[in-house]
Amino acid sequence: MSDDREAILGRVRSALAPLTERAALPAYDTEIAVLRQLLANRDPLAVFADRLRGVNGTALTDIPALVKQLREGKWLHGYCDPALWPRLAPHFGPEFEVETVYDRTRVDDYAFGITRAAGGIAELGTVILKDRSTSHRLAALTPWVHVAVFSRAELFVDLPQAIAALGDDPNIIWCTGPSKTADVEGILIEGVHGPGVQIALVLD
Repeated sequence: MSDDREAILGRVRSALAPLTERAALPAYDTEIAVLRQLLANRDPLAVFADRLRGVNGTALTDIPALVKQLREGKWLHGYCDPALWPRLAPHFGPEFEVETVYDRTRVDDYAFGITRAAGGIAELGTVILKDRSTSHRLAALTPWVHVAVFSRAELFVDLPQAIAALGDDPNIIWCTGPSKTADVEGILIEGVHGPGVQIALVLD
């Protein structure tokens, strides 16, 4: 019995081990990239904002607008990636309590989490999170409000372009709007398995 158990666990460990080399990208049919041609004359950021709005998310391009939204929602206590905080701090008033160390024993204390993202995908309104650029994964997934910050240069036009630029990070999360589920009687509910508010802050 012990040998069988070790054999099973050994196979699980092997399956979970990082790949020695990245799998080859699929050979995309040229039709899958038709949207790139359709977007040729449109601002990718405008497309991203439209698509994100379509899934109940919000795209912002300036910090005061973010602060205003947090204030109006009464989301005053949260976490911010320490690498981002020096740029954001001057815009936050004294009513805010912002921590730069995420305490996983107090997950319910954080109304918002501000973390860096690896980029966004215009055609989907999707935010890309990678372990190497996200300061704390729980800070992105457990607060009611998640603010993903990335630069305009990190905005990809479409899915094939984003996949080609993913790199070799073993843990990548794609967030398309707030967390959603329709498991119970087909009723769509947001914020069950993750943030109920998804904001993308795209800065130059």
